[in-house]
Parts: sequence; structure tokens; C-alpha cells
Amino acid sequence: MVGSSWALPRRVMEELRGAGFDDVQLVGPDELAELQDDVAVLVHLAAGDHDALARRRRSAAFGAGELLEAARRTGASAVVLLSSALVYGAWPNNPVPLTEDQALRPDNGLAFARQLALVEQLVDDWRVAATDRSVAVLRPAPAMAADGTTTLARTLAAGPAARLGDDDVPAQFLHLDDLAHAIVVAVTARLDGVYNVAPDGWVPGARVRALSGKASRFRLPDRLGEVVARLRWRFQRGPIPPGLRSYTASPWVVANDRMRATGWTPTVTNEQAFVEGTEARWWTMLTPKRKQELSLGAAGVLGAAALATTALLVQRARRRRRRDR
Repeated sequence: MVGSSWALPRRVMEELRGAGFDDVQLVGPDELAELQDDVAVLVHLAAGDHDALARRRRSAAFGAGELLEAARRTGASAVVLLSSALVYGAWPNNPVPLTEDQALRPDNGLAFARQLALVEQLVDDWRVAATDRSVAVLRPAPAMAADGTTTLARTLAAGPAARLGDDDVPAQFLHLDDLAHAIVVAVTARLDGVYNVAPDGWVPGARVRALSGKASRFRLPDRLGEVVARLRWRFQRGPIPPGLRSYTASPWVVANDRMRATGWTPTVTNEQAFVEGTEARWWTMLTPKRKQELSLGAAGVLGAAALATTALLVQRARRRRRRDR
């Protein structure tokens, strides 16, 4: 299994071993050349660790060639590739939800998505070169967890909350546990083909804002909103880099029917994954009753402050009248 120190490979390894796969090895992309033993399945997770790639200034395609060479050298007949739903691109005319048959149209401004699409093509070329090979390509929604939310996923989560365009767009958030289980299913069932990985359904942008605790913003025309977003990012006052703007302005949520048909089932909702994977404001976690109690308490404090201010003003008025006499 090709991965990194990201939280996902650890989850996958633990679940595979729990399923009876004792001979599971985690190697980094730089160590693939040293892999000589017979291998049944190669699992490529490195492209999902956007933070590690960014730190090392590497492309999402880094290690793909070495992976396929290792597959040839070790006799592996199956590859599981972690890609992303980002490869579909976010466009106003996208169907809601997107299925695996949809053409890939990654945004030109997001190099990461275009690189993932290239890796998918390279791996598919390897698959069709021999009749006994299989490739499972997993395209997950932004994956999150308390111990494993990448900067990219956190930025995508901040998108609906910071939306300045005309309309709210739906969003999806997948828990890392559910993604790990999907990878294990792909290994154990020797899946072949493309599979979206996402929770059931999606959440509207207004709901994401409510969960994040951010107030609604006034709406700007798209062109002006784009200019404002670029300026905010340039001066480190905004969460959305230019390449991701389209992914906050147009829909790109995916259907999970094909993955569900394998027996995989999501266990965490969009809302639960979002709350766990982000630093949600404390007041978003309050029950309606507690919010009402706090509102009444605040009203009482404000009322007492108003009475105190009124009493002070009355006292000052009385003093003036005494002086005037």
C-alpha cells in the first residue's frame, strides 16, 4: 500500500488486518523501487494526501509511474487508486448528483484535479494493456475526521460558508472511516471500475453556514464576487484560493449508488463529518433549549444594563437641575 503519514493509510491498514490480511505493507512513493516481493494488490493513496504533496511541491501524479512499474515488477494484477470527485469539475450545468459515467471536466485553475485525472488515465492504460488486470478508481467527496482533515478538505468545507455568489450550492462531506472502509471493500472484492464514495445525499450551503456558525453574507454579482475573493485570498483575508472558486459556486456532488451496490454503506452523515472535521463554532453545538436559555439570559443582562444606564442618566439630569437652581 502506497501512502504516507496521513491518517487514512493507518485506518486502511488496521481494517485490512482485522479482515484477515496479515501481510499488509505501507510504503512511501520513494520506496516503491525497493519493492521486490510478490504483490497481489497495490493500493495507491499518496495522491489523497494533498498537504504532503504541497509541502514537497509535488504533483498529484508523483509516484504514479513508479507504482505501475512496481506492479509490473511484483506481478500485481490489481490496483486500487484513490482519486477525488474534484476530477468531475464544478459547472453550472452539472447534474445533481454526478454519476460515474459523467465526463471528467476538472477546472483549469485547479492543477491538483487535472493531475488526478491524468493519474486515472495512466492507471487505466495499464489496466487495458493486459486481460488479467483490474483497477478500482475511487472518487470520494471531501474526506474529514477529527484527526485527519487535510487543508484542501478544510478549504472546500469553508467554501459554502464564505459563498459570495448568487446561489447556495449543495456540498458533501465524507468521514475518513467510511472512505477507509470503501478502500478495504475495493481490495477484498477486487472491484474493477470507477466508484464514487460519498454519504447519502448532500447538504445545502445555508446548512453548512449554520453548522459553521457564520452569518449569511450579502450577495454580489459573480464577476464582482470573483474579484473580491481573489483580493481576500491575496491579502490573506479569505479561505478560498482562486483555483477552488468554481467548486464553491457550482454543484459537484456525487451519487454513491454504485459503491453501495458492492455492500459498502456510509455510517456517518454529511453534517456529522463536517462538524467533526472542522473547528465548528461552539454555539452551533447548542441545543435549541440551551440557545433559548442563553437568549433569555442575554436579554436579562441587556435589560439590567439598560435600567442602570437609565438610572445613571436620571441622576445626572437631577444634578443638573440642582445646579441650575
